[in-house]
Amino acid sequence: MLEFNPLQLEDLPKLRDYFGYSGSRICDTTPGTVMMWRDMYKTEWAIYDGSLYFKVEYPGLGSTFTLPLGGGRREHYRQIADYCCRRGMPISFYPVPKDELDRLQEFFPNSAAISNRDAFDYLYRAEDLKYFRGKKLSGQRNHVNKFLKTYGNWSFRVITEEDVPAVKAFLDRYAAGRDKAAASFHEDLRKTHEVLDNYQLYDMAGGMLLVDGNIVGFSLGEIVGDTLFTHIEKADRDYQGCYQMVVAQFAQQFAHEGVHFINREDDAGDRGLRTSKLQYLPADMGAKIRLRTRNELSLLDKIPALRSERLTLNALTEEDRAEYNRLCLDDERNRWWGYDYRRDLKGELTENYFLDVARHDFDHRQAVNFAIRLDGRFIGEAVLY
Repeated sequence: MLEFNPLQLEDLPKLRDYFGYSGSRICDTTPGTVMMWRDMYKTEWAIYDGSLYFKVEYPGLGSTFTLPLGGGRREHYRQIADYCCRRGMPISFYPVPKDELDRLQEFFPNSAAISNRDAFDYLYRAEDLKYFRGKKLSGQRNHVNKFLKTYGNWSFRVITEEDVPAVKAFLDRYAAGRDKAAASFHEDLRKTHEVLDNYQLYDMAGGMLLVDGNIVGFSLGEIVGDTLFTHIEKADRDYQGCYQMVVAQFAQQFAHEGVHFINREDDAGDRGLRTSKLQYLPADMGAKIRLRTRNELSLLDKIPALRSERLTLNALTEEDRAEYNRLCLDDERNRWWGYDYRRDLKGELTENYFLDVARHDFDHRQAVNFAIRLDGRFIGEAVLY
């Protein structure tokens, strides 16, 4: 049985090896991405039978699961389905790579798949970003040439522990020149500081660009499989061509033999960022798909009315509230079928509590609470799960 724990920075060493099972080029299954965004996404982890599971609270999606790392997929799906069913949770996976979708839908045939273009990762051929060769990348190459002609005394080198204070000082200057209210921007800055403060623990590839001995840009990333992931990239736009120079030098430094792709992550729906990323001519887009399972109740647009010669079963109404409350609070009768509202009570017991719970369960297609009526009068309840 899965038992999840909040993800902490000190968990990284014991979890790192599991990421080698990823087999995906999307950034969400790398140690860096998972650890950096663990607080914003309330990430929790569990290890069961040699596999690593993550439960994540992505904004607007509620609780969802990434694809587990290690072991066999069908057993992964069974464990997550069991966990959700025991807690009355919808079964939801995100992000699902394109090449995993068919296998997942084979196990959960009654499911809906939805993609979000704003979250797609940009994947580039490593050789393209190293040198910007060819006519289509001439614009990026021109920016690099402008930098080289303008700033003769430049260098690019690997970031060491000794360089961290200087990189952090540059990061603070970079942040001071930007006024962004987005929570993700400030979380990115906080976690960049965390990566630098724990440079050995994160074990990222880091490189910095200098002009006249001063840092004007840096990148941090990591290699998983055949892909170099660029998690963090900051540069001083006052230096012409600085960003393009950081991109090219970072690729030349770390995209060694066996690294065929560079993932520069998503654009978060930002128009300017999208334009910039497209100008580097991605070879592919790392699609991220949300899959949410459905059940037979998903076929219902509303609670139906069922009629026999004597009884009618239909939706609870506002007029039923008082009688429905008396029914739910009747301990003497409810003990015969094992119902005790106290076990599931969430929050305050208000006049609308029981009716609101019934409506919530149908809205999420977890149950149908039928009112049983005799000659139009409410006399009981039947629940279909």
